[in-house]
Amino acid sequence: MKADKKTNMQREGLSRRGFLQGVGAGGAVTGILTGCTSLDRNGAVTLEPRGPDETAITLIVNGSRRNLNVEPRVTLLDALRNRLDLTGAKKVCDRGTCGSCTVLMDGEPAYSCSILAVEAAGREITTVEGLGSPEDMNAVQEAFVENDAQQCGFCTPGFVVACTAVLEKNPDASLEEAQVGCGGNLCRCGTYTGMNQALLDAAKSLKGGK
Repeated sequence: MKADKKTNMQREGLSRRGFLQGVGAGGAVTGILTGCTSLDRNGAVTLEPRGPDETAITLIVNGSRRNLNVEPRVTLLDALRNRLDLTGAKKVCDRGTCGSCTVLMDGEPAYSCSILAVEAAGREITTVEGLGSPEDMNAVQEAFVENDAQQCGFCTPGFVVACTAVLEKNPDASLEEAQVGCGGNLCRCGTYTGMNQALLDAAKSLKGGK
């Protein structure tokens, strides 16, 4: 009876042990290899190994080129916070679920806790610090302040970045459309009422107050 109960993987010649070994090896290779440098005469990809020691990279953050050395396993979030002293993006869940670490990568919202720093090299990165300052806030930041759209503040920078991306692309977005665009961000304090009004006010401001 037991001999007849083979899994699909076994019937196809792939054992569970082989599958797990393959996954483990693939994960290890992914962790230490970045980029592809060339194709050999057989068309195979030649990868440039990096690691486990630190490697030199250049991050383009808020319009400035920042040179630093990081191990390939270092996330973009940790590089921003621990190497570049840009602490606006918060490290909360560290699992790509809460959105507190949201930055813009080439204009698109991205979880910086789930991106390796070496993967972000050469990309245009914008953090909440690059959107405005206390003396010169952007429309979304002003609206969050005016509507008291924060409590503990850990989620606030990520929401500001995500909301800015949504409304800059479509200032005419309805509240429901803007909420969908910010759906990857969570507020454990539940300040969504203030955030909703901030979204509406910021959209109005971006449209020239109309």
